[in-house]
Amino acid sequence: QAQLVESGGDSVQSGGSLRLACTVSGYSVSKNCMAWFRQAPGKDREGVAGFSSDGTRDYVDSVKGRFTISRDIAKNMLSLQMSSLKPEDTAMYYCAASSFKTAPLKASFFGHWGQGTQVTVSS
Repeated sequence: QAQLVESGGDSVQSGGSLRLACTVSGYSVSKNCMAWFRQAPGKDREGVAGFSSDGTRDYVDSVKGRFTISRDIAKNMLSLQMSSLKPEDTAMYYCAASSFKTAPLKASFFGHWGQGTQVTVSS
């Protein structure tokens, strides 16, 4: 049974850094497209960063240069390194897996989700 478990969320000051991790079972981070999404209160879920099976990475414009998505194939884990955090990065962050090898950062392309981990950035 597929399972995605996120960890690493916390409360930090603006300008700080966090590293989120996602432990994956039932999918392969090397064979499936994986991604991080986030959802702030009252807003739609937004694709933040994606990692296709061929190693291609994709980011939403608002995090380019600040966030880095990575994968550990041996451990079957996905990570998101977040730096220069801003209050507008505050959201619940979700790890997501797609049955496709590559997919755009749209929620409809991802069929399995973790429970989320909360990131709060204060000014």
